[in-house]
Amino acid sequence: MELAQPPQIKATRTTRVGFVVSNRMDKTVVIAVDRFVKHPLYRKIIRKTSKFMAHDETNQCKIGDKVRIEETRPLSKRKRWNVLEVIAAAR
Repeated sequence: MELAQPPQIKATRTTRVGFVVSNRMDKTVVIAVDRFVKHPLYRKIIRKTSKFMAHDETNQCKIGDKVRIEETRPLSKRKRWNVLEVIAAAR
């Protein structure tokens, strides 16, 4: 008798929205993503910024663009994100 296989559940990839802060590399951009956390003692809302290196195949991103990035397999030492779309172009 053969055991039934459990249904395969595909994990959704993490997406984040941030702003391009550097595009000096070839096919790579640096994205700054802000998040807001409450200080544990003083209860003040603090903005924390994380920087992610993302793959930009067509070199279309400019500094100041608002973009959506998606988690992917490791592409290099520090690059684990891929640019999905440019939400708003810089002025």
